[in-house]
Parts: sequence; structure tokens; C-alpha cells
Amino acid sequence: MDPRCTMGLAILIFVTVLLISDAVSVETQAYFNGTAYLPCPFTKAQNISLSELVVFWQDQQKLVLYEHYLGTEKLDSVNAKYLGRTSFDRNNWTLRLHNVQIKDMGSYDCFIQKKPPTGSIILQQTLTELSVIANFSEPEIKLAQNVTGNSGINLTCTSRQGHPKPKKMYFLITNSTNEYGDNMQISQDNVTELFSISNSLSLSFPDGVWHMTVVCVLETESMKISSKPLNFTQEFPSPQTYWKEITASVTVALLLVMLLIIVCHKKPNQPSRPSNTASKLERDSNADRETINLKELEPQIASAKPNAE
Repeated sequence: MDPRCTMGLAILIFVTVLLISDAVSVETQAYFNGTAYLPCPFTKAQNISLSELVVFWQDQQKLVLYEHYLGTEKLDSVNAKYLGRTSFDRNNWTLRLHNVQIKDMGSYDCFIQKKPPTGSIILQQTLTELSVIANFSEPEIKLAQNVTGNSGINLTCTSRQGHPKPKKMYFLITNSTNEYGDNMQISQDNVTELFSISNSLSLSFPDGVWHMTVVCVLETESMKISSKPLNFTQEFPSPQTYWKEITASVTVALLLVMLLIIVCHKKPNQPSRPSNTASKLERDSNADRETINLKELEPQIASAKPNAE
């Protein structure tokens, strides 16, 4: 085998052993629009000067975020999406990534290389897994309509601009551990990739209940966020209205009772008898007829009298 091939193979094996033995994996978290810290702790820093090293970070797509080349920042190889967004902390061997977005989530590798006169040797590799969070706004309950009389209560609850995706949102009502609200909707912004969530609820006052307190709760992977409590009071009827309603109800009830009594006690239909007035009229009519008959007979009576003498 060619001695040069043998030497190259030996270097490759040496570098692979170093990568396996000195590879470090860490997890870090940053807030949306905040700063992420991508560490690259170098345990041999006390023995080697930074001017002898090449230090650079790249993302999971192999795009370079930052490069420190033999003591000097080198921007030629930095990808455009990271230009102006990074700063290197030499004391802590940490790269600061500013104005973090949801799309920055993922894996980042830091490589520390020594640059001898010929070639380069990887001394250390650090893998950082970056996650990004954004706090949801405090859930806000809104009343869709005023509560009057026995009308139902229609509520909506919303929370915006958060990450990661929320688990659930629900309503809690006074003296109940049940979770209410079955119309949860989640949307994601196409640009920021942040989530918004809403839920709605329709309920009525239970019998005998005049006061209720409602709270909206949003649950994420790491926390619960509650809205300000919203109090509802059902209006009592005024004394005048109350007594008017009672009087009207009693009156209607009495009329129904009276009608029922009349219907129940009504006798079957019988042939009607002529009244006294009708009988009197009939008698007067008969008397008139008798009088008329006597007058008609008077001439006959008069003519008969002499013959009798």
C-alpha cells in the first residue's frame, strides 16, 4: 500500500476517534424574537490559543452561521440568513443567535479544528438542539350578548401568538371541576408559524342559581394559563313585576276554575215552557176573540126581544 494512503487512513481513523470521544450533545431553549445561546465549550482551551484554531457553527442544512478563523472573524462563508444575527462570546466559547424565529428550531453543530502547517484536525464537535417557545397571550373571555332574564350565555375565549402548539383550552364554572367547551379551533400563522387558539361555550343558569363565575384555561406542554374570572349575575324581577305576574296568574286560574264549574253543573237541555207573559198574552187574545163574538150577536138578540113579549 502507498505510504501516503496509509498516512491518510491513519489520520482519518484518528479524527473519527476524536469525534466520537469528544462529541458533546446539549439542548437549549430560546424565546421567540429573543437570543439563543449555542455553546461550544473547549476543554483544551488553556493549552491552545484561539489564533491557532478554526471555530465555526453550521445548521442541519450545513449552512454556516459563523466562523472564527485563526483569531479573526471570517464572513465570506456565512450564509445570508445569518449575517448580522450572530455574535461570538470568546470567554464562554458560545455563539449568540439573535432575533430567533420558529424556523430556527433544529440542530446546530460547532466544530473546533486545529490548523497545523498541513491539513486540519477536528479537536471537538458540539451538537446543540435548539427549541423555540413563544408565550401565548393571556386567555380572554368575551360575552357575545347581554345576559337578560332566562336567556343563555354565549362566550368565546381566545389566546394568540404562542408556540409550541397548545394541548387544549376549556372553561371552568363555579363549584365544578368539569371542563366545558367543545368547539376548540387552532390556527397557525404562515409567516411567523405561531399558533392562535379559540373556544366557545353556550350555557344557561341552572334552576335556583343566580350567580356564576367562569374562567378560561389554556394548557401547553409546560404550563397552564388562566384568564381573569368573569362573573355573571342573573337579574331578579322587580317587586312590582313580581306581584303583577302573581296577580295575573291567580286571575287566570280563577277564571279557569269558574269556567270548569259552569261546564260541570250545566243541566241537559229541556223543552221550554211558555212564560207567564206568553200565557197572559194568549189569554188576552182569547178574551178579545170572545168580545168580538158577543158584539156580532147583539142585533140578533135585540130583534128577538119583542117576540118574546
